[in-house]
Amino acid sequence: MAELQYGNSGQPIFIEDRALAHLKIVIATKLRRQESFTLSWNHPDEGLGSKSTIWIHPSIPLRFSFDEPEPPPLNARWIEELMKDAGSTGGICLIDEVPEVAEPKR
Repeated sequence: MAELQYGNSGQPIFIEDRALAHLKIVIATKLRRQESFTLSWNHPDEGLGSKSTIWIHPSIPLRFSFDEPEPPPLNARWIEELMKDAGSTGGICLIDEVPEVAEPKR
């Protein structure tokens, strides 16, 4: 399980390594552009409807920590969906992986 350390709270946000690898791409892209947005995720172990949201801003310290030393292969379609969410008024809601569309055989 990977960790997202945000701000000075000392309270890590636990996210699956593969999901955080994809989020990292989106977050880094948005912050490089000096764009702020929200990031929301569910807490399935804490009961129905339990959710958290944070405001991601370039001035707030951020650290990604992964269990796996090598990054996983990236799913471009999932990154596209997360980027689209990041640009919306609702911000990113961490979703399950979006399957990549297989290229049609010729």
